[in-house]
Amino acid sequence: MKLIKSTRIESIDILRGLVMVIMALDHVRDYSNTGYMFADPTNLETTTPILFFTRWITHFCAPVFVFLAGTSAFLYGSKKASKNQLAKFLFTRGLWLVVIELTVVNLAWTFDIGFGVHIFQVIWAIGICMMFLAALIYLSKKILLALGLVIVFGHNLLDGITQEGTEPLSLLWYYVHQFNFQVINDGQGMLAIAYPFLPWLGIMILGYCFGYFYTKGFNASLRKKWLLRLGFGAIILFVSLRFLNVYGDLAPWSYQDTTTKTFLSFFNTTKYPPSLLYTLMTLGPSLLFLYAIESVKNKVTDFLIVFGRVPFFYYILHLYLIHLIGMIGLSIQGYDWKKLILTPARFMSGYLFDKGFDLWVTYLIWVLVIALLFPICKRYMQYKANNKDKWWLSYL
Repeated sequence: MKLIKSTRIESIDILRGLVMVIMALDHVRDYSNTGYMFADPTNLETTTPILFFTRWITHFCAPVFVFLAGTSAFLYGSKKASKNQLAKFLFTRGLWLVVIELTVVNLAWTFDIGFGVHIFQVIWAIGICMMFLAALIYLSKKILLALGLVIVFGHNLLDGITQEGTEPLSLLWYYVHQFNFQVINDGQGMLAIAYPFLPWLGIMILGYCFGYFYTKGFNASLRKKWLLRLGFGAIILFVSLRFLNVYGDLAPWSYQDTTTKTFLSFFNTTKYPPSLLYTLMTLGPSLLFLYAIESVKNKVTDFLIVFGRVPFFYYILHLYLIHLIGMIGLSIQGYDWKKLILTPARFMSGYLFDKGFDLWVTYLIWVLVIALLFPICKRYMQYKANNKDKWWLSYL
């Protein structure tokens, strides 16, 4: 496959493309696997190793996506923009992403034109973090790096602060640091704040600072040394802190009735919001991947680059396609496909909990989704590359 020449950094696009492909697996599981999105694949009492790691491998997606969003912001600013221009771009794109999350993306998740379910997930998190980053980029690099480290390493100190109900202070805290899912408007609506922004802001800030390693003229050998140091350092720190079981995650690991379950417990870290250990566990190997892939170019990397260069476009399309396939699958099982129009009442009914296909079907559908989206994303990637003068393409 011939790629259009680009000034983009291919290793970053490859990593982003990889996590975008993996992400689709988790979303297919949500809309096709037994129990749909209502079953917990990390519940040690009910899961299997293959189901657990089907979910676990997708843990890499959100932190890498957010981290690289910060990196891309830095590189955008270093190549094309003054601080003021970068701040304007970050704020307007961030606001745009928040609006898209609450409209186009929410509709993709639910297919409910009444918008009874309000879901705040990764696109919202990236958007709101970009809006904050628009102001933070005026800080010195050292202060900004220190702030990112303090947030990522220190936010678990806030785990003991919890709120209940829908009072303004409670709602504010949910958006900042506490996962919350509740019924609102006397049962007529649901609010799901799955991505409280504070920990994700720390990850984005670190990604922004990380962009320095990819600036023009930075020594490639030195960059690879830093990738090794940071990658292995994060993994070693994860294993050490997780073994001590003292700080860094709301859910400490514990000895189970089997060695396999104990092993799974060790890696069962908290995503909502992303704990320190979850962040170290996912970003460490991702940095090592960047080290390993920097000089690699083959058909696989060319394939991944396509998704990595049009991530937002791909994200929107894959949600609608997966939800549509889920409806077809529900109908094939002999059930009413409209039950996957996820109104608040259907969310609360538990109707889908015992429906769905075996895990091998999930993998089959995943391959189908990627195969269907590849040519579309490739065409859009080429269109973007050939129309760089169109400013609005930077928002898609």
